[in-house]
Amino acid sequence: MDRAEGGLARQREQRPGGILGSELALRIGSAVVLIPVAVGSAYAGGPLFLAVWAIVASVIFWEWMALLGRSKQRLAIGGEAAVFFAAAALFWLGWAGAALALLAIGALAVAGLSLGSRPGWVLAGGIYAAAMIAAPATLRRDAEWGFLALLSLFAVVWTTDIMAYFVGRALAGPKLWPAVSPKKTWSGAIGGAVAATGVGTGVAALAGLDRLGTLALLFACLSVAAQGGDLLESALKRHFGAKNASELIPGHGGMMDRLDGFVAAALAASVLGLVRGGLDAPGRGLLVW
Repeated sequence: MDRAEGGLARQREQRPGGILGSELALRIGSAVVLIPVAVGSAYAGGPLFLAVWAIVASVIFWEWMALLGRSKQRLAIGGEAAVFFAAAALFWLGWAGAALALLAIGALAVAGLSLGSRPGWVLAGGIYAAAMIAAPATLRRDAEWGFLALLSLFAVVWTTDIMAYFVGRALAGPKLWPAVSPKKTWSGAIGGAVAATGVGTGVAALAGLDRLGTLALLFACLSVAAQGGDLLESALKRHFGAKNASELIPGHGGMMDRLDGFVAAALAASVLGLVRGGLDAPGRGLLVW
């Protein structure tokens, strides 16, 4: 393709009805469906919330196995899904420690059940998918602060994703890590982090929380963690030669593609919450300084 043809291709992509316009429309449509499910289930808590994240974790493990070329290993995939739902039941009963232990044992067992090579990759996938239920469930079990902790996390991760996309396209500039993700830029990464810090701090202020400066620093770190999770998944897909984890969500690819940043930020948030608040008050440990 010569320079003139390349310019025409870029112009077609930039038109509202072009490739970028269609992709953005699909992203918006998917978000309209997914955001109410995420926020609504977090608000409801209990079995509904835990079932949603057990399903999410199961889908993510299936996508991981598909990347490995192991999507037909039904025993391993089904066994891990059973572990996720059993862990959800334990969280619901209030046995968080037992739930976390079961998730760890399940990841090891499924790696053993997986036939063929790459047991280490299967184990990594089990841990990755387990984090998708362990982190949100741990934060939400805090009856007083759990919903606000998750709402703040959603605000930070979603704002990071949205603003990194738009700021990066508007300002362009040096690439963040071209070998892994050629479209991401430093301008988008910084813009996403700044916007997420502002939105997260705004949510905290509306909730009447104190120490907003400390929380702003926390939200900035969670935004960086989210972007790190995004890059990690991009590196994984590039390693296995895949564009998307699956085509489950229009405009986003798979569940892993949609939640790669969330799982990293949620894991960081839950660990911090546990260190400061223990199993009984991880949401308070995250938000009250």
